[in-house]
Amino acid sequence: MEMLKNAVSWAEIPVTDFDRAKKFYSTIYDFEMPEMMMGPHRMGFLLYDQQNDGVGCAIVAGEGFSPSHDGVKLYLNGGADLNVVLNRVESAGGKIVLAKTPITPEYGFYASFSDTEGNIIHLHSAG
Repeated sequence: MEMLKNAVSWAEIPVTDFDRAKKFYSTIYDFEMPEMMMGPHRMGFLLYDQQNDGVGCAIVAGEGFSPSHDGVKLYLNGGADLNVVLNRVESAGGKIVLAKTPITPEYGFYASFSDTEGNIIHLHSAG
């Protein structure tokens, strides 16, 4: 097997109330989320550096997309300090499940939150 640059090439967060979820993620990341229809699915895109082969993620509403606390463990990039994003979670309608927690000095920190749709999402940052 070849060595891959990233283990993940794309991620999708299932949502039931697209407008509510879009507002939530736009608020915690402090940007206006672009959206589009992809076939029968409504998708909203989180910010990422597409020009430099960054790995992207979208919220998606449509048949076959069901939010869950028990799904795949997704770690979103928390930037230089994940507390910047985490500190916006509750005012945006989510709930902090695990505060910023050290992993190791080499691997940084992580935290977890429940979004407005019932997904448990994790954040990671070096600092």
